[in-house]
Amino acid sequence: MTAVQNPTITLADDVAFTRRAIAAQNRPVILVGHSYGGVVITEAGNDPKVAGLVYIAAFAPDKGESVNSLIANPPPGAPQPPILPPKDGFLYLDKAKFAASFAADVAPGEAAYMADSQVPWGISALSGAVTTPAWRSKPSWYLVSTEDRMIPPDAQRMMAKRAGATVFEAKGASHSVYVSQPEAVAKAIEAAAASVGAH
Repeated sequence: MTAVQNPTITLADDVAFTRRAIAAQNRPVILVGHSYGGVVITEAGNDPKVAGLVYIAAFAPDKGESVNSLIANPPPGAPQPPILPPKDGFLYLDKAKFAASFAADVAPGEAAYMADSQVPWGISALSGAVTTPAWRSKPSWYLVSTEDRMIPPDAQRMMAKRAGATVFEAKGASHSVYVSQPEAVAKAIEAAAASVGAH
């Protein structure tokens, strides 16, 4: 396994970092993305070494879409992510509202640590649009977090259906499903790896 440390300044930079990680592998690759990471794998997944995509409560944009465009018109009553006004070109989530919005099913101390250690998100990354969605040519899997207050579960289901993804659901999971329900995340990744023979 290789973890890509995205700078989250621009989508182009994050895709470049991911492609460098792909190039270092000597076998077929499964890309896994959470939240904004889904945008990154949607673009970077066009690399020939990539055998499949796994979205974990993630954005799965189509051509020309960005996080900005996908969150532009939330349905009535949808929870609003507590994104603070930009500071020096970067965005943060309000620490006071972080747990309720991002990590409602995570132990309070751990949620507080996550709020304190959040990585700033560049405004340009938010507006980075996908040019060629890899899910149009590669198999994909999608884990829906049913109590997500960052990306509404119905929006997750819509993107998963549009991508033709094999869908899993983590019942009662927040946006931090990778922390609160790691078994569900592992199950989705293992299903993808088994399907494409990328062990």
